[in-house]
Amino acid sequence: MLTLYTYFRSSAAFRMRLALNHKGLAWEPRYVSLVKNEHRDPAYQALNPQGLVPTMIDGGERLNQSMAMIEYLDETQPGAKLLPDQPLARWRGRSLAQLVACEIHPVNNLRILKYLKGEMGHSQEEVDTWYRHWCTEGLSAFERQLADAPAGLAPGLYCVGDQVSLADVCLVPQIFNAQRFAVDLAPYPMTMAIFKRLMALPAFDAAQPSKQPDAI
Repeated sequence: MLTLYTYFRSSAAFRMRLALNHKGLAWEPRYVSLVKNEHRDPAYQALNPQGLVPTMIDGGERLNQSMAMIEYLDETQPGAKLLPDQPLARWRGRSLAQLVACEIHPVNNLRILKYLKGEMGHSQEEVDTWYRHWCTEGLSAFERQLADAPAGLAPGLYCVGDQVSLADVCLVPQIFNAQRFAVDLAPYPMTMAIFKRLMALPAFDAAQPSKQPDAI
């Protein structure tokens, strides 16, 4: 049994719930409230020195960083693969995933938004404008990438053909965040069509933030 330390609104924890569910793996949640600063508790930081979620326990192993953990699951656990065997398709999935995980998510992470409002003294309106700017920049690039796919790697039902991939697991939490911050998603028809198909999957629907026991 895998154990996942998770928070309902964390994008990275959301990715892990999606990956675990899609692969059909049994896992036990442990809830870490970022609002209550439970990630700063010494007991939790003993598990994850960064003090971030998610953390996953597999037997005696403690793992962090969602992107690395998802690849670990693909390499060690049964179930549907999120990274294809074919190298070019694997690159494509990673490339789209990292556009979200490395270009959009880091500058809009909760830590950044809290710093902008707290230490930097920006208003909530200014913080929300910051969020929407970087989200729009990233999703615009994502839509262009979908439209400009290499031969044989065009979107099908999902981001890379007709199989759910790492790209899809990263895209879904970002769209939830964009909706939360009232980002205009109309300019991204290919992206949103894929998102809607993904959310029709039971494994994806069950992982969404509002359906987590710690949702508040």
